Amino acid sequence: MTTVTLPAQPSFLRKKLFPGLTVSAMLLLVIMTFSIGLHIYNIESIGDANAYYTAAVKSMLQSWSNFFFVAAEPGGSVSVDKPALGLWIEAVFAYFLGVSGFSVSLPNMIAGVLGIPLLYAMVKKYMGELAGLVAAFVMAITPVFVATNRNNTMDGMLVFTLLLAASAFIQATETGKRRWLLLGAFLIGLGFNIKMMQAFLPLPAFYALYFLGSKEGWLRKVINLGLASILLIVVSLSWAVAVDLTPADQRPYVGSSGNNTVMGLIFGHNGISRLESTGGPGGNGLQNGTPPAAPQAGTAPNQGTQLRQGAPQEALAACAASSQGATCSFTLQNGNTIDGTCITPPNQDVLACAPQGMVPQNGQALNDGPDGQGPNGQRGGTPFSQETGNPGVFRFFTAPLSKQMSWLLPFAMISILLAFFGSHIKLPMESGIHKALLLWGGWLLTCVVFFSMVSGIFHAYYAIMLAPALGAMVGIGFAQLWSWDSGRKWAGILLIAASAVTIAFQVFAIYQYGEQSWWMLGVGVLFVAGSILMVGMKRAAFIALLASMLVIPMYWTVMTSVANSDINLPSAYKGSSLQDGADRARGQGNGGPISNVNEEMLAYLEANTTDVKYLAAVPSSQQGSPLVLATGRPVLYMGGFSGQDEVVTAEDLKAMVANGELRYVLYGGDRGSKQEITAWLASSCSVMLDYSQVSANNPAPNQTMDGGNPGDQTMTLYYCK
Repeated sequence: MTTVTLPAQPSFLRKKLFPGLTVSAMLLLVIMTFSIGLHIYNIESIGDANAYYTAAVKSMLQSWSNFFFVAAEPGGSVSVDKPALGLWIEAVFAYFLGVSGFSVSLPNMIAGVLGIPLLYAMVKKYMGELAGLVAAFVMAITPVFVATNRNNTMDGMLVFTLLLAASAFIQATETGKRRWLLLGAFLIGLGFNIKMMQAFLPLPAFYALYFLGSKEGWLRKVINLGLASILLIVVSLSWAVAVDLTPADQRPYVGSSGNNTVMGLIFGHNGISRLESTGGPGGNGLQNGTPPAAPQAGTAPNQGTQLRQGAPQEALAACAASSQGATCSFTLQNGNTIDGTCITPPNQDVLACAPQGMVPQNGQALNDGPDGQGPNGQRGGTPFSQETGNPGVFRFFTAPLSKQMSWLLPFAMISILLAFFGSHIKLPMESGIHKALLLWGGWLLTCVVFFSMVSGIFHAYYAIMLAPALGAMVGIGFAQLWSWDSGRKWAGILLIAASAVTIAFQVFAIYQYGEQSWWMLGVGVLFVAGSILMVGMKRAAFIALLASMLVIPMYWTVMTSVANSDINLPSAYKGSSLQDGADRARGQGNGGPISNVNEEMLAYLEANTTDVKYLAAVPSSQQGSPLVLATGRPVLYMGGFSGQDEVVTAEDLKAMVANGELRYVLYGGDRGSKQEITAWLASSCSVMLDYSQVSANNPAPNQTMDGGNPGDQTMTLYYCK
């Protein structure tokens, strides 16, 4: 095994407080305890978490078939648009604890807390205890890390799995034993079965560490990497092949695939659609430019067209002094109040208030225009730009994405440069700092470049992928300067400069989110104190400067836990200027989708469908997930997740009615490619009642259960026989 020379470390970190317990270990336990508090405080605010996944877990517990194929609803009509492993783990927790937002999110919270000592150990191996502790603490106070782990999106489990894989690649590099390399490939394959290709993002860094850092012969390393790659592909595609080999009539339709295969899902909705904006099933939720959301009731029928071709003056005025992604509201001439989000409409250069039903929600994409063209003629525009902004080199440094994990990104980037010059370059790599640079710097840069450039489906919570590498590089850079300071007088000056750049960015960012508080002057006090102490008390100066950079991200992470959570799409604290409006938009109580179910209609459906399989058929999971959570009954998602899948046709519905499987259909609006269903409903079914969805701030007896997205939409209940 290779011996790694560590940089100079603070001696007190190795001092034993008790037998077997050093100061470093005690501080790590404190960090983990703090992280546990951040993860569980105010956890009731997540409600049912992402209802789409929670309903799927409830469905999976009803049969082994539903479990294996990750059925999105108990009837097994369509599967979730994600692979199985993460949802299997959530289902196991729900089996023992009951189905709830907390139980299905708990695996991610556990993964987040356990990832802290794992990161510490890996960074410590190459850079010592100081770097490991700073890395662990930085990851623990990264807002998106906490926000995403407090949700049932599976990214927290993915990050933990990738950390385990990184540990295996480190062992393979240091020991030269193939079994560690194969274990790393196996773990990445498991990660693929949690979030598909997202698991491959750090793969170049892992391979580079082994290939350039291991002392084995070059040919042997090439062969070993080839074998590892074969294993990686086999494990990654194992579930996909099993599903695709199952006859289509013996399993659910593969949601969001476009062609009813997991391979189509891998390379379509979860592949190309992540890289660039596309239309149609398996793309970003658009087909022929038509979104799955129903038209707005209580407003002019062409309101959506007005927003696309020229927003109403009231919508423009509502966002005149706001930023992209801010919540907003305006009142139309007919007296209706519209709540929404500030976006930049296609072919315009000003912000406008888009009603909730027209803003991308839980995987839907924005309807940019009649032909699906976005700004600058881009097909479909940039999905979820209200979360992530537009592609470009400044994406991580400007609103709305900068609040997620970028608070210490300037220092991490500077640390990459410091690490590059930290030792003489020699192949195979011998210095610990260069091995750390290959692994963590490679991971960080790959993710920064990839997410900065993609124009497809990119949610803000994907930024959790950068959290481990961000923490590692901050710890590595700080420890390197600490070590250099013993023989290089300019090391302290460099830390002052790097801290100044980082704090300047943080101040710029907090002003973007309207978060100016008097206590933030403490950041300046710590910075000035650290700069002055550099003259005679350098170690104290280093600690003060580090603390000055950690105050604001730590505050933002605490506020992420304190403030009510975003349920469907987890996100960091929005800032004081945006938070109140966001809370109002989520409504009262826990904000869970079940609170938006029309209890009267639900009771009617349950009483009149005891002899049929399905409680009702609905356009998509947006309307169906709350019904599944409320009843546990099969609910036919006719269009899958977003409404664009061809799960069933009008002929299929007709046959199901004739066979006594289906009696009621809840539908609304012009569904674009679903015109044949609209025609069949009009000719073969009778209207029972129209249910109008109203503002969450003004609930009415006829409130619908349409996906939990308040906003004046109309759904019609049909009786078919």
